Amino acid sequence: MLPYSTLLSIDRQSVTPVYLQITNNMILQIKKGVIGAGTKLPGSRALSEQLQVHRKTIIKTYEELLTQGWIEQIPAKGTFVNKKLPEITPEKISSATNVPPAYPVQTGFRIESNILLHRPIIKAGNLIGFDDGFPDVRLAPVEALSRTYRTILQRSFQKKLLLYGETQGNPYLREVLADYLHQSRGLAITSNNICITRGSVMGIHLAAKIICKQGDKVIVADANYPAANMIFQQLGVQLLHVPVDEQGICVDSIETLCKGQSIRLLYITSHHHYPTTVTLSAERRIRLLQLAAQYGFAILEDDYDYDFHYTSSPILPLASADTHGMVVYVGSLTKAIAPAFRVGYIVAPQNLIEEAGYLRRIIDRQGDLILEQAMAELIAEGELKRHLKKAQKLYHERRNFFCDLLEKHFPESISFKVPEGGMAIWATFHPRHNLETLSTEAQKQGLLLGNGKNYDCDLQNMTRMGFASSNLGEIEHSIHLLQKVMT
Repeated sequence: MLPYSTLLSIDRQSVTPVYLQITNNMILQIKKGVIGAGTKLPGSRALSEQLQVHRKTIIKTYEELLTQGWIEQIPAKGTFVNKKLPEITPEKISSATNVPPAYPVQTGFRIESNILLHRPIIKAGNLIGFDDGFPDVRLAPVEALSRTYRTILQRSFQKKLLLYGETQGNPYLREVLADYLHQSRGLAITSNNICITRGSVMGIHLAAKIICKQGDKVIVADANYPAANMIFQQLGVQLLHVPVDEQGICVDSIETLCKGQSIRLLYITSHHHYPTTVTLSAERRIRLLQLAAQYGFAILEDDYDYDFHYTSSPILPLASADTHGMVVYVGSLTKAIAPAFRVGYIVAPQNLIEEAGYLRRIIDRQGDLILEQAMAELIAEGELKRHLKKAQKLYHERRNFFCDLLEKHFPESISFKVPEGGMAIWATFHPRHNLETLSTEAQKQGLLLGNGKNYDCDLQNMTRMGFASSNLGEIEHSIHLLQKVMT
């Protein structure tokens, strides 16, 4: 007789019911060929005695195995492993047979590794310092959001939010967001012009997938948002790079490209160019819209941090002045609140929004309807506006404090222009300081400092230095650590 007490190990401390542990181990040994097809199994009483469990546990195990088709019971003969199972070469029984097999390290079939996507993700961990320009999550209106969540779940008529919903997003959020974007960004839209996403990257991906096909030509800035570049490259488009100066992306260079070839799409971060933080001038905005209408290329406008502007009223997005349906506008509430709350949106003419819904359905089916409802209520009740007012005041103060310290302690080593808005500066380090080396040394000191290698460009010794996520004391401490690293 097989050593069932060894083969069918039981963990008495496990949360998995004992009968399921025995069932799973029995299936494992059948799959391995240790218990072969046609093998007669012990009766329930005999097996229960071997395993020192109640007989009812074994009866329940056999019922489960019978239901799944692993065994068959023949009246007056007993219980047998199903003869119709494929023949398996049995493995040698050893003292380690009761040890669960390790999960495979790699697939048993070949997959193509996409090197385009193998880009390191910067994780702050326990480091403090200069991130890429993230919000301070400590300011997030968590209590208000929590109250709203509870209220939503307690309403009987809101149980429909637990069901499948519209792939274009929660209808109430789209309605509220249409009004909010009209007031804050001058977008004359309705809910039919909005598709809710799980952040701006998803919006970029959906829009690019709808607009572009393999081989199309897409214009991006020399230094650009790496996630956008990866999306375009994954789609098999040809990227054409144009320079950025103090007035934003160079429109003359775009016009030159349009005269010589067919351009399908321009991707742009107009409000605060990523990564350099410069704002596209009003004159260039007008020219871009004219060129798009003249040459027939779409504009994908990524407005990732429109809500934070410190020196004057923000310039309205390109989409607000688009009368020809050439601009697809992508934004997010993530930067406004916290990265964990994944709610973004696409704004576009209705035909594109409908396609976005169809495409989203085979990727994600729908978003988090309850989170979307909660966000809608925060906007409708004015909570988001109050939060942004508070955050903008603090970020403005932090920007000024941070820039003053940089000018005071690194006048010859770090050059930058004080940004009009956003949550980071674009810093150029003096050639005598190798930024990649500094980044490595900074990490040893517990300081986060980008190495400048993540912007898909040839610019040397430049990086983003975020200030919004740190309070004044943390900023001062980070500057002190940077002094230690650079001396």
